[in-house]
Amino acid sequence: MNFKKEYSILIFILFVFFMFYKSIICMIIVGSLLLYYGIDSLLFLNYINKNGIESLGKILFYESDEENYKTPVIEFKTLEEELIKGKPYYYASTDLSKVRSHKNDINKKITILYCSESPENFVLKTEKDFNYGTLILMMIIGLLFISIASANLLEYINMGN
Repeated sequence: MNFKKEYSILIFILFVFFMFYKSIICMIIVGSLLLYYGIDSLLFLNYINKNGIESLGKILFYESDEENYKTPVIEFKTLEEELIKGKPYYYASTDLSKVRSHKNDINKKITILYCSESPENFVLKTEKDFNYGTLILMMIIGLLFISIASANLLEYINMGN
């Protein structure tokens, strides 16, 4: 997520405040963040699928996060022969990627789409459908959180707050 640090701190402070004051607002905050991130990433994917420059990259290795989800680190050259090495702008891992061995994928060539203005923002072309699916699911969950919290605030439903 490309929030400025000030916004992140403000959102965190608001979240902590409402945890103790009116916890249902926390659902609206989380839902709004999911919806914002989903829309922002979806707009980027649409832009890069229409205007992105296709290139052939090579998977250098897979980087694991705290939960052991693996994200590929890819190296590719732009049209200007600039060498870029990094992780995709948006990449969704599944529980299968926790246990799956990616040793056969190391040094594998893969098609990517990168943004001409900032080539470090790229996506895997082969993951297009899966990326759209995960973003749509994320936005549905965000809308669900916002809807339930709003219905509770407007007293259409009672969640015990």
